[in-house]
Amino acid sequence: MDFFHSQETLTTLEWILRAVVAYFFLILVAKAMGQRSIAQLRLIDFAIALIIGNIIAHPLSDEHLGLKGSLTTTVVLVVLYIGSVYTILKFPRIRNLITPAPITLVKDGEIIYKGLYKARISIDILLEELREEKVEDVKKVALALWEADGKVSVFLDPKYNPITPATYKMETEPFDLPKTIIKEGTIYSNVLKQINKDEVWVIEKLENLYHTNIKNVLLATIDQKDNLRVFLYK
Repeated sequence: MDFFHSQETLTTLEWILRAVVAYFFLILVAKAMGQRSIAQLRLIDFAIALIIGNIIAHPLSDEHLGLKGSLTTTVVLVVLYIGSVYTILKFPRIRNLITPAPITLVKDGEIIYKGLYKARISIDILLEELREEKVEDVKKVALALWEADGKVSVFLDPKYNPITPATYKMETEPFDLPKTIIKEGTIYSNVLKQINKDEVWVIEKLENLYHTNIKNVLLATIDQKDNLRVFLYK
């Protein structure tokens, strides 16, 4: 167990043992801290990011430390990480241990206190998460789940869902993502070719509609119907 204590030099095997112990220890610590503490990172992602960041930082900032130990440890951790991901995908029981099932926080407009306690979050945090989802009243929530990555999934009661064309089976036009033809005073000739336009057409449009030139344009986009949207430097 000499790899637990500080020494002048460590063998490759001792560096490997240190990496393995640190990896699983940090996963246990992160698990004990709860989902909120690791925000939007999965458990093993949090562990690997934290450990590798510290391992690489020390030899880069301390001239007395060599890279051998850090490189060995990093390789071992990457292998452990890939092995952990594979294990999670292959074995459901381990997957449930590392990535727990969602916790119900709100059901049919009622706050589930046991769920808040299990997720280790307060009423204030729950209300904050609902506000971020543009929900001002808990009674409107049919179901709110605390996910494994620290996010809250919110499902409104159907009677509070916004009305959409699909509600009345209305036909809609296909989605159209406008193309950028000018950005920061630079015209994109390759995009103009795709839509069968040229620079002369753009210049004329800018002069006629906006009384300006290309250099004054911060952003200009065009859709399939040739609708030009121009944002000038201000």
